[in-house]
This record gives sequence, C-alpha cells and structure tokens, in this order.
Amino acid sequence: MNPHPHPTIPLSVAVMLMITALSTTAAPPSPNNQWQTVVNSNDPMPNASERTFNSFNQPSVNADALVVFRARSRGGPPLGPPARGIYTRDMSRNGPIRTVAGHNTPVPEPNNLGETFVEFPSIPRIAIDTDMLATRGNHRPVWRYLLGDDSETRAGTSGIYVKLDRTLLTGATKLGAVPPDPYFDFPVFSVPGTILPTAFDVFPGAPAITDDGVIAFKGNYTDSGLAKTGVFYRDLLPEPAGGPAHTQLIANADTPIPEPGDCLPGTTFGSTAPPSAADGSLVFVGVDNEDDPTCGGLYLAPLSPGPPLATLVALGSPVPEMGPADTFNRLGEGLSFDGRFVAFWGAWGEETFTLRLYCPGEGNRARRAFCNHTGDFAYGNGDPNSICDDASDATERCYQEFQIPLKQGIFIHDTRRSLTYRIADTVNDFDDFLYWVYSGRVPGSGEGEEEDGDGEPPRWRASTFVAVSSAGSATWTVFKARTGEPDPFSRSYEHPLDGVYLSKQPGRPGLERVVDTLTPGEVLDPEAPVGSLVTEIGIERDGLRGKWLAISARMGDGHDEDEEGLAGIYLTRVR
Repeated sequence: MNPHPHPTIPLSVAVMLMITALSTTAAPPSPNNQWQTVVNSNDPMPNASERTFNSFNQPSVNADALVVFRARSRGGPPLGPPARGIYTRDMSRNGPIRTVAGHNTPVPEPNNLGETFVEFPSIPRIAIDTDMLATRGNHRPVWRYLLGDDSETRAGTSGIYVKLDRTLLTGATKLGAVPPDPYFDFPVFSVPGTILPTAFDVFPGAPAITDDGVIAFKGNYTDSGLAKTGVFYRDLLPEPAGGPAHTQLIANADTPIPEPGDCLPGTTFGSTAPPSAADGSLVFVGVDNEDDPTCGGLYLAPLSPGPPLATLVALGSPVPEMGPADTFNRLGEGLSFDGRFVAFWGAWGEETFTLRLYCPGEGNRARRAFCNHTGDFAYGNGDPNSICDDASDATERCYQEFQIPLKQGIFIHDTRRSLTYRIADTVNDFDDFLYWVYSGRVPGSGEGEEEDGDGEPPRWRASTFVAVSSAGSATWTVFKARTGEPDPFSRSYEHPLDGVYLSKQPGRPGLERVVDTLTPGEVLDPEAPVGSLVTEIGIERDGLRGKWLAISARMGDGHDEDEEGLAGIYLTRVR
C-alpha cells in the first residue's frame, strides 16, 4: 500500500512540496560548509597513471582529516579490466593521493605463491586518532602446502588486511586450518572455540580498527558441518611476549542472547552484524533470526577476554519520544561508534508500505542477468524471488516487492549515561531511511565478490547510513534520509529528495541540511558540470570523525541515466 495516499502531481510541484515540507525540519544547506575536493573522476590513479578514477565508495576519515576510500577506473579496451584499489589522502596537509593496496599489490605474508590482490569487496575503515586502517581483500589462493597423503592443495582467497604505520599486514585470513609451519603461526587465524583447527569461510561487511591496533570483524565458518557466524577481534600490535595474538571471540551462534529481552532462556544468536569498535570496546547488533527477529538487540563488549556482553538497546525496549506502546522491533546493522555514543537505525510498529525494486539496468552483466532470469548465468530461474511483468521487454522489468516499516528513525545511545535519544524519524521528519542495492556473487560466473556481496548469491540488501562524533560538550550526528513518496503505479521512488542531515546535539530540536539532491554540483566541486545538481550522495559509519565529515557524491543534470557526470570524494568541517 502507499503510506501517503496523495494524488499524482507534476515533478516541479512535487519538488516544491518537498522543499516546503523540509523547511520546518531542516535549514537550507549551510553556506558555512566549505567543501574540499579529496579526489574526483578527473584525477589519474596513482597505481595506474594511464587511467583516471571513475567510481568511488563511501569514504572513511580520521580526526586529523586523513581520508581513506575504495575506488576503481573504467574497464574495457584497450586497457583491459578496471583498475581498483584502496587509497588515502591527507587533507590536513593537502597531500597527494597515495595507494594503500591495488590490483597489482602483493598480498602480505603468509603468501608463498607471490599472489597479488584482485578485488576489495567492502569499504576500508580507519581508526579515530591514528592512521591505522583495515580493509578486506580478495585474491587467488596464497598458500600452497601438502596434505597427509602428499597431495598438494592451496588455500587463502580472502582476508582482512591492515596498514600499521607504513606496513601492510594480514589481520585475518582463511588459513586457520593449515597445518603448522616453521615460519608462520597459522593458529592465530583459526576460529576460536572449535575442537579442530577451523578456517573462516568469509568475513562479511567491513572490518573495524581501533587506535590500539585491534581489528573487530564478523566471521562466518563451518563447525562440524553446521554453518555458524560470530563477532571476533584480534590485537595486531606485538604482545609483551613478542608473539602474535590469536583471534578472540565476542559472540557466536553458540552464545546465549543476554538479558534483558524477550528471548526464551538459552536462545542463541542466529545472526550477528559487522561490529564497530573504538576506545577498547566494540558494539554490534545480534538477533535470534535475521529474517524475522523476535529477540536480541544492540550490545557492547570490551576488547578483552572475559567480561559479559552489556545490553544497550533490546528489541522490545521503548522508542524515545514515542507512545508508551511503541517498542523497537528492528535494529539496523550499520552502527557508528566513537567510544561513547552509538548511532543506529530502528523501526517499530506493524504498519508498512510496499516498495518495488526493479532489477539494475547497469553494472555487472552476470548479476543483471541473474536478477532478470536471463542469460548464461540465470541458474534455475535466476533470483527465485524476482517477478517479471508479462511484457515483451520482461528482461528489463523484473522486480521484487518489500514491505517497508512506516515508522523508523535514527537514534543515538549514550553508553555512559545509559540513555537513548531520538535524532529524526518518519513520523515527524522524513519518509524513509532505507537504501537498497542488488549485490552478491552469481554462482559459477567466475566473477569475484563485488559490492560487498560476501560470496552469497545476489539479492536485494537494505542499508542505512549514519555517523556520530563527540568532542568536548558537542555531539554531532549525520545521517542520510529520503523525502518523497513511491509512485502509486510503479510502487518505486521516481523523484525522491535524498540528503545528508546534521544534528548538533542529541535531545535538542533542529536539523541542518548539509547537502542534498537539489544542491548545485559546483557547491561541492568547482570542476562539476555547469548547471549540474548532486544526483548521488554517500556517507559511512566512519565518515564523521572529530569535526571532519567526508562524503562521496556524483553530479549531473539528473535527467540522463547514461550521463557520466562527475564523481568524487569531498570533505567539510562541521560547525
């Protein structure tokens, strides 16, 4: 159903109504936001100087304005496949763009096959006050060894890689079941708590890293034939004894969900989400059932063995500033954490509206075909959940429908005062905070993991975007939100207004509109096409640190879907 049953109106009028509706909620974009260009699609790639950048994922930034981002070039003849990599730029010194790792960078040890990186399937993340950063990387098998019958095998096709000072090293990898070696301590990579040495299968999402050199990550693995998942950490700085630290467990599929909550005693985590970490602690969302959660919540744990999980926000707990019967029934996975405050998305109530998501019209060919039930990669009928209209151009009209919570919002939780604050919601401020992408690896396609598909078959994935940063008495929260209704006929968003908004203090009214899809491109980048508007905006959980806010954006005229426009990474100082 359409949650707002208004008649169809012309686009120009709809845009004016959006602006009018927002005027009581968020002030116009502040002229005080002076944007700096970190990189744009006119810049040459440092690890492939014959190419320029083409696309960017959302960046991360530390409190000293060091920006880290994932980017790629355009592919095709005569240069071949796209170049891609992880890059940094120190904006405090207006320094050059530097390569952390690219498609021709050797994978750090253990690597007795001399392999180089192939792909980086998620955004990189950086510590708050240092230049330590972590990223996932994919590659061909890096380790060759002999089995008990003297037959040769190879292992290690992905991992978590970390830059400490000037050194790139392996933080986690799929080598935890490799037999002992005189030069490498492979047990440090094993899944903790299993009877036999067990390797991780995949590391979903983006790993976090702290100023103390500790990585925190989600890991999936197989134990006694059962697929399991959990949240883990590993200290990468040298221990006093001089040996490398082993991977440590925070919570997994065998861990009981703690009280308080509505779980039956002994209910364990059926699903955990990639954590965020800072200042000696991590936070994560864990529930009993990912598709239909009935209990679980948002949890805090120290990055040290022993202490139990602390429940911050449980499913079934009251929603701030709402009615006495309003309780959370969904919590978003994308948490932002600065050591004290946790920013998160939550939903409540049973009312929903229908959103129809049409298969992508661009991007990976095998994935498009899988969604559209066509081509060599449409195994079975491709995506079994897709529906195609009965029309001659059905391959361009396949879609799925989802029921979207009508009541949802952005919140932050103060871990010191045990208080949760409302920042914005769909009851008073906006229409939606959920953004969708069709991603995953098509079985048998030969394609590597892309767009954070985590090796799973392609499907629609929803994300929310929020970041928090506190300094002294100030606490800033930025988030991405949408204003506009799904078209009553297509049931999809036709001309929404997307924006990034800033709350300057929890518990105080008023939001500042930082940038939105009505912002002239030249406000962000003097190289933007004349007369262009911002058409896409991206932020991430580590995109606001200290007073620095980093975003990704694309500018164009907004009418031609095939238009390239100008894309880039941009930085501003919040005030």
